Amino acid sequence: MTEPERILLIEDDKRIREFVSSALEAEGYRVFEAGSAAWGATEAAKHKPHLVMLDLGLPDRDGTEFIRDFRGWSSVPILIISARTEEKGKVEALDAGADDYLTKPFGVPELLARVRALLRRAPAQRLDSNPIIRFGDFTIDCVSRTVSRNGEPIKLSQIEYRLLLAMAGNPGRVLTHRQLLIQVWGGQAAGNHEYLRVYVGHLRQKIEMNPAQPRHIQTEIGIGYRFNPDFNL
Repeated sequence: MTEPERILLIEDDKRIREFVSSALEAEGYRVFEAGSAAWGATEAAKHKPHLVMLDLGLPDRDGTEFIRDFRGWSSVPILIISARTEEKGKVEALDAGADDYLTKPFGVPELLARVRALLRRAPAQRLDSNPIIRFGDFTIDCVSRTVSRNGEPIKLSQIEYRLLLAMAGNPGRVLTHRQLLIQVWGGQAAGNHEYLRVYVGHLRQKIEMNPAQPRHIQTEIGIGYRFNPDFNL
């Protein structure tokens, strides 16, 4: 018997959670619920969903921030379900890494059609997402949003953490200035390379043995940065 596809619903309104969960379960999906961003991150790590459905207006963090952090360690498709109708909010969520956007109120048939479409496009390997990222002596816990070195916590700002996660979550891959700016700051910062240069410098000071000769965060001149998790490469 085929195991039902798992969907994580992150929504702070209990009535909406119950309504959407009932509709999904009636179609044979297995649904896990969360009422906040922190709760949702824990559930995502625990249950490894095939799809995340996310409200942007969460009580502890904005949903767009959750997307940016989640994309640092998982490529599982994200369907936004939100009452926000302005174009700017939709663009920010999609630029942050969401795959589709459904505006409240919505009908069950459209909801289910969008779910089916996203699940059809989602390859099985996306389930291999790991919320723990290790490189050198460092460990990033993507659920608690903490970084440690040999068990000792490293204090990073929110931007520094998000930048490190964006790069460490894509080891060996060249990330362009534009890609990093959009993922970390949003589309409005896409052309401001100075933001990126300054924060890369801050981050190197905190994680590189010799910031002047970085081994983890390597510059690709004129293009962007490449993250090397292994000192020996």
